[in-house]
Amino acid sequence: METQTQTSPRPDYGIDAPGVVRNLFIGGSVAVLVWAVAFSGLLPRSEWTRFFVRNGSAMAIVCLGMGSYMYLSAKYGKIREREWLLDLKPGGWRGDETVLDVGCGLGVMLIGAAKRLSTGTATGIDIWQTQDLSGNNPDAARENARREGVADRVTILTADMRKIPFPDSHFDVVVSNAAIHNVYKADERATALREIARVLKPGGACILADVRHEAQYTSVLRAAGVTDVQRRDTSITSPLFALVSLGNVRFFVLIGRKPPASS
Repeated sequence: METQTQTSPRPDYGIDAPGVVRNLFIGGSVAVLVWAVAFSGLLPRSEWTRFFVRNGSAMAIVCLGMGSYMYLSAKYGKIREREWLLDLKPGGWRGDETVLDVGCGLGVMLIGAAKRLSTGTATGIDIWQTQDLSGNNPDAARENARREGVADRVTILTADMRKIPFPDSHFDVVVSNAAIHNVYKADERATALREIARVLKPGGACILADVRHEAQYTSVLRAAGVTDVQRRDTSITSPLFALVSLGNVRFFVLIGRKPPASS
């Protein structure tokens, strides 16, 4: 009798900033259409017509290229990115760490950390905003943990990074990827960063990847006791995004370490 082998469905880690991706594709498609009509001479000659003839194709390439990059990197590049980020942990992984993922979303960083644990545990917190990540909800994150075989090491909570529901010096490692910038007010971002420093154990490390506010993150962390903060570049596409977004999007990674408690 022939037996069928069943494979577990792959985890779905969603599309980051789905509204931005949608708007880039719409803008690029509109630019192609307007450029084609202007180039064909169907529109009356004007400054706007000449502008689109000269620049419409470049606008379309930029919008469609960025949209495609964001979509493809979300669908196929997240695992590689998370492994690179987790490899940055100072001193490597022992396997017994307690880990917190701030703004865990559908769990890509959280689950990657849990895979490196043996006796340790990984906790993810989020407030589940779907404008930041498609399909963002705690049950989907738990399902991803189940599919990845780490459900027994993962806890997922609904909680705000500005008020992390854990005591001081609770976690060995705190990670966050493209989440903190979604707190729009500077003073509230500072509160979230101070919370990360508060729950980090002496001798612990944080790995924070984001796209804005690098200088604020560095200064607040250092003032809150994470005194050793080092910057790491992310990819060769970072300068391109910074240029196209007029400096509003600049990928960076900060590796912070809290000094060990004095003996």
